[in-house]
Amino acid sequence: MPRHKTDTVTASQPRRSGAVESRRSLISILRAYIHNHRKNAAESFHRLVGEPLQSVMTMLVVAIALALPAMLYVGVSSLQQLSGSWDSSAQMTLFLKKGAKDKAIKSLIKQLESNDELAEIHYISPSQALDALQDSAGFGEALTLLDENPLPPVLLVVPIATIEADVPRVEQLVKTLAKQPLVDEVQLDMKWLQRMQQILDIGRQITVLLGGALSLGVLLVVGNTIRLAIENRREEILVVKLVGGTNGFVRRPFLYTGLWYGVFGGVLAWLGVVIAQFWLGTTVTRLAALYQSDFALQGIGLDGMLVLIALGGALGLVGAALAVGRHIAQLEP
Repeated sequence: MPRHKTDTVTASQPRRSGAVESRRSLISILRAYIHNHRKNAAESFHRLVGEPLQSVMTMLVVAIALALPAMLYVGVSSLQQLSGSWDSSAQMTLFLKKGAKDKAIKSLIKQLESNDELAEIHYISPSQALDALQDSAGFGEALTLLDENPLPPVLLVVPIATIEADVPRVEQLVKTLAKQPLVDEVQLDMKWLQRMQQILDIGRQITVLLGGALSLGVLLVVGNTIRLAIENRREEILVVKLVGGTNGFVRRPFLYTGLWYGVFGGVLAWLGVVIAQFWLGTTVTRLAALYQSDFALQGIGLDGMLVLIALGGALGLVGAALAVGRHIAQLEP
């Protein structure tokens, strides 16, 4: 029996040692894989540095392709913020019937205050409206010659912020208020808001179209640059394949080259947008001040920089992959 136990222990030792060796082998393979990627990334970066003119020109093409739609997006976003920040952008003027009693007016105001879609309600009596007209019109003496006050009582109604820019809901609210028996007319200038919404929609569509067209240009430029790099290293690639190098091993440095083009192009695009914003920001702020507005261009921020870098890196990598996948396979010793 003791001999049987000894044989069992002895038989289990090779299994454990085999599992340990297999685990070490996997770790070694993973380390070698990571080391190879680091080496390819570093070598690709050094090659870009060794050819500064060509590298900078390609990066600038990527930067321009990313910066133009990014600038347009910043402008559209700023206008969107502006349209939502104008005070009483959807303010409605309710002209009540002339001669309406104070009790009926108070009852209407109380009824409107219970409406969840209304944020503010201001009452202007006929006498208050006449005083304001005398102060602003510049012919107060002429108004004093009137036998009676021709102005009706007025309610200024402001909807809640969540529906101010929602044209259909505001129009429906206008129809509802116009049905009130005491209301003679509801005035609301929605044309400017509709025009603003249409302009913003067009701006967004142009941003998407421009971004798509320029992205295609980036793919073509990066792909052509990688193709030229492959031709310049044709002999080196053939030698690597002769000694057993796979297509994946050969194309890896070129993929990193495309990635570097895109990443640094994204950084340059972000710098371009920041510089453009700084250059135009002062002028825009001064123009807004003339209209008594605090409008200012929105900054692209850190999130915008990360998005541009990610988009640039993705475009560079895809462009390189498209070029490498076809040309590397055609090179056979």
